[in-house]
Amino acid sequence: MTGIFWHESALKHVTPPGHPERVARAEAVHAALSELEGLEWHDAPRAARAEVERCHPARYFDRIEAAIPESSFVALDADTHVSPGSLDAALHAVGGCNAAVDAVIAGEARTAFVAMRPPGHHAETETAMGFCLFGTAAIAAKRALDEHGLSRVAVLDFDVHHGNGTQDLLWNEERTLFASSHQMPLYPGTGAAHETGAHDNVLNAPLAPMTGSAEMRRAWGDIILPALDDFAPELVIISAGFDAHASDPLANLNWTEQDFAWVTSAICEVAEAHAGGRVVSTLEGGYDLAALAASVAAHVIALREHIG
Repeated sequence: MTGIFWHESALKHVTPPGHPERVARAEAVHAALSELEGLEWHDAPRAARAEVERCHPARYFDRIEAAIPESSFVALDADTHVSPGSLDAALHAVGGCNAAVDAVIAGEARTAFVAMRPPGHHAETETAMGFCLFGTAAIAAKRALDEHGLSRVAVLDFDVHHGNGTQDLLWNEERTLFASSHQMPLYPGTGAAHETGAHDNVLNAPLAPMTGSAEMRRAWGDIILPALDDFAPELVIISAGFDAHASDPLANLNWTEQDFAWVTSAICEVAEAHAGGRVVSTLEGGYDLAALAASVAAHVIALREHIG
């Protein structure tokens, strides 16, 4: 069974008019998933601050909490805004990803998708940026290692923007592999191939602007998937951003829904060989609503088809 982890707080993180990371994203994703069969819906619980502190110091949590306004918006930087519901939404996103990890490790689901926002992969140790407050995928990886006793957890990121936050949070964590494909040059400017982590546990495969399916499949097929196979993960976590889609307004790659399905299936095959098929995916970017909905559906269908 593929579990979907969702909470209505995803609709309460309100950003300024015209902001690409908007409530309508969660509505589009929820609507697309609601049309699919063979899914099991779960509540995404609210994480305790101790879960956030697996990756972020207490003083950082305090700063985010203090920044939450009683009304309107507060800009943490030029791109990242918070409103009255933002902290609750971010904590439910963390809690949803943690609950998904718990469920797949317990055998209650083989694969899971966390349909929450705000995204997380740009949040560095003490810096909110790129629409992100907390490093959701990295926190879930640390939970799997420290609470469930796993020794090898892979975090794979196919968002069009490099997951600088996840890389930062896991840079010194030798029990993880962080691997990413992303457009380069592009925000946030990190993700060069020479960035390899403190323990050779980071793998970046940058893609040139205006490239598409062939280049992406070579990067994953020749670089990332062989490294994942060598790592032999006990759990795979995917930072699933869909802004590499050709229709996305924030970047210049030319992926289609079929590309997201292909890379998901390829990841699941390696997870089947080493991790009992255990894959947890969490929503990151994707800003054209129609492309986001179609791509999420293709991704989750691929997750659903690899549960046997």
